[in-house]
Amino acid sequence: MSVPRKILVTSALPYANGAIHLGHLVEYIQTDIWVRFQKMRPKEEVGECWYVCADDTHGTPIMLRADKEGIAPEALIARVHGEHARDFAGFHVAFDNYHSTHSEETRFFANDIYGKLKAAGLIEVRAIEQFYDPVKEMFLPDRYIKGECPKCRAADQYGDSCEACGAAYAPTDLKNPVSAVSGATPVRKSSDHYFFKLSDPRCQEFLRRATREVCRTQPEAVNKLQEWLGEPGDNRLTDWDISRDAPYFGFEIPGAPGKYFYVWLDAPIGYFGSLKNLAARTPSIDVAAFTEREAAARTGTELYHFVGKDILYFHALFWPAELEHAGYRIPTAVFAHGFLTVDGQKMSKSRGTFITAESYLKQGLNPEWLRYYYAAKLNATMEDIDLSLDDFIARVNSDLVGKYINIASRCAGFISKRFDGRLGAIDKSATVEEDSVWQSDEIARAYEAREYGKALREIMRLADLANQYVNDNKPWELSKDATQANRLHEVCSTAISLFRDLTLYLKPVLPKLAEHVEQFLNISPLKWADIGSSLPAGHRINEYKHLMTRIDSKQIDALVEANRESLAPAPAPQPHSQQRHAERQQHAEEKAAVSHISIDDFSKVDLRIARIASAEHVEGAEKLIKLTLDLGTETRTVFAGIKAAYDPATLAGRLTVMVANLAPRKMKFGLSEGMVLAASGEGPGIFLLSPDSGAQPGMRVK
Repeated sequence: MSVPRKILVTSALPYANGAIHLGHLVEYIQTDIWVRFQKMRPKEEVGECWYVCADDTHGTPIMLRADKEGIAPEALIARVHGEHARDFAGFHVAFDNYHSTHSEETRFFANDIYGKLKAAGLIEVRAIEQFYDPVKEMFLPDRYIKGECPKCRAADQYGDSCEACGAAYAPTDLKNPVSAVSGATPVRKSSDHYFFKLSDPRCQEFLRRATREVCRTQPEAVNKLQEWLGEPGDNRLTDWDISRDAPYFGFEIPGAPGKYFYVWLDAPIGYFGSLKNLAARTPSIDVAAFTEREAAARTGTELYHFVGKDILYFHALFWPAELEHAGYRIPTAVFAHGFLTVDGQKMSKSRGTFITAESYLKQGLNPEWLRYYYAAKLNATMEDIDLSLDDFIARVNSDLVGKYINIASRCAGFISKRFDGRLGAIDKSATVEEDSVWQSDEIARAYEAREYGKALREIMRLADLANQYVNDNKPWELSKDATQANRLHEVCSTAISLFRDLTLYLKPVLPKLAEHVEQFLNISPLKWADIGSSLPAGHRINEYKHLMTRIDSKQIDALVEANRESLAPAPAPQPHSQQRHAERQQHAEEKAAVSHISIDDFSKVDLRIARIASAEHVEGAEKLIKLTLDLGTETRTVFAGIKAAYDPATLAGRLTVMVANLAPRKMKFGLSEGMVLAASGEGPGIFLLSPDSGAQPGMRVK
């Protein structure tokens, strides 16, 4: 008999210097769905599953913002902690513990890990020269220095990279530097810094093995990590500066007065700090089993990190290296996800698509609409996902209301009015094909593998079958014939039973709606083991009340307008130091291209195989054909200027290639949601691109 799994799950820690927005929520919703699925599993399969997180609270930006507001940093992070917890709860993200890195638990682990790395000879002190603000009497982080780019001489550039020409450089290379904090001219000053020796052969050798294991489920992540590591002997990893000078808001390094741990050292350590805090009031948690190498190996615990691909560098290189050489356990796996775009573009305040979690909720929008839409888009890769606002409306209204809720709304009333709210016998012909119809194992495998889009496609297929059963049996007609009362009772009871199973499958994604359904059905909280059972004849359900409304496009228009800001120039945002460090790593590896594009430039274009589901003439358009394209997980409408070359009747069923992340374009004939690719030359003729046989809709062209 297998031992029940014991799992610790984390999401990246949000920085305590800003609001949670819809881009952040991709990660937390993705993680929450996975955790909720695990907690629905039988105890003999998953014995424990803990989901912990915390605010990332240290660093110069926190210190400076608190100073600007005239409050202590502790007061600032306490306020933001409340705001973050509120927003996560509003989207039903159910942490077992939401803590703070500014805690004694995190300090304990930070000091312990540092001490063990030092004892292993992996900490080195060396002097470095930095810019120093003589007015504020502080060393300046890269993003707090501005000046002229040393390469192209563009003005008003940051201290680590030029946004005009893309060059990366040292802050001391800037021309005419100015402190962004005080406006003073900074001076060069030397200071001792503490480094974790990632260049040490022990770290290099370990990471070549560990990165393949930690990111084994994402080959693209492994490839990126191996690029960073280089070939054996390349020694591309540089030592990691883990210290900052006072004044700084953070933990002082033991035995080093005036020196503080750089925020990125204690940020991931905050995962363990949050667990230790939870364990203090949950005696059943064995902290050592999740943190110490030998205890983890003995007990078989699992540790999973869900992170954005921009901080993969830290979670799959720095973090495992410091854990390994301090005697701690390394992650079982790091799951990286892509970014969020809105209508095919980066979130924008001027367009009203930089939407905060708070704003979404204040507009009265159902958070489970967004949970469902994200889940329908998410898979196990690092691909970006797009929140197409028109598709958001259409998908939620079609799937959740038109398919799923529709089953109960059409049948529950008959049970209440005709049969005193009691269910009858179940029509076995609608439910006996367990393996071919109700694919619980396939759905479970998809959830486990984070292939949520695949899971929801299967669930909606089952919803279609349930609706077909209702349509075929027409309870509204049966109700008119007194001799068909038993059949009416059986059909409606069967539909309600199928609705219950669909609710079970959807529960990780729609937990609050599932709770309302459980109340309506008068049943205990649904567990995965309930699949295969039926509600017994005679079971009384409660009166049906409408469970979910459709999205009105006016609601989305109001949301966009509420988040729109003036086009007037605004101060450049100060990204979290994690993000900036990751960007610097990328800049350091890339060379500016003049006549060529890089592979990263090419990868920004999302080319997909599409099957032309239908094609039709566009009334009033001389050149356009309206194409409905099947991408496997969704359909898109594209207006293509190929009428001169193709008869629409000849296009249906053929495969082609489309640009899937092109911003939707409103035309007088409708919304065009992409572009198909075709070849043309100096002579006449337009030729659609077609892939070789074997290609399937949704495959990415690389």
